[in-house]
Amino acid sequence: MKLARVLAIAVVGVGLVGCNEVGPKQGIGTVAGAVAGGVIGHQFGGGTGKAVATAAGAVIGGLIGSEIGKALDDADRRAAYEAEMRALEFNRSGTPVNWRNPDSGNYGEVVPGPAYRINSRQCRDYTHTVYIAGRPEVVRGTACRTPDGTWRQIS
Repeated sequence: MKLARVLAIAVVGVGLVGCNEVGPKQGIGTVAGAVAGGVIGHQFGGGTGKAVATAAGAVIGGLIGSEIGKALDDADRRAAYEAEMRALEFNRSGTPVNWRNPDSGNYGEVVPGPAYRINSRQCRDYTHTVYIAGRPEVVRGTACRTPDGTWRQIS
């Protein structure tokens, strides 16, 4: 049932993308952002509150994904994600990890913050600055280590 709600929100996101005249990068960014936001939002609240948090997460994630997705291609997203994971796993607080896609010209920098604990899970805040056509877009987030040792974004 829980998965059905998240999937329903994702389907609505896909439908909304179809109603707009956006390019494929922006559409994919919107859907990916909506799904990720819905999954993250689903972790909060209970009952009706959980459904509201899931919907709010999907809307916010879709907006962010749409804006950044306008200009980032798959290679950009892959390089950005890998830089985030390297920064969280290996770098000291305040030490940046840079990435660049020579084909698109987009690049970025991920700066991890200090590690701390939330409910016995190791977490880190980070700042990811993405330069699209030379203009910075700043995204701040938090990631926590999962039981299998990987990092998962929670905000």
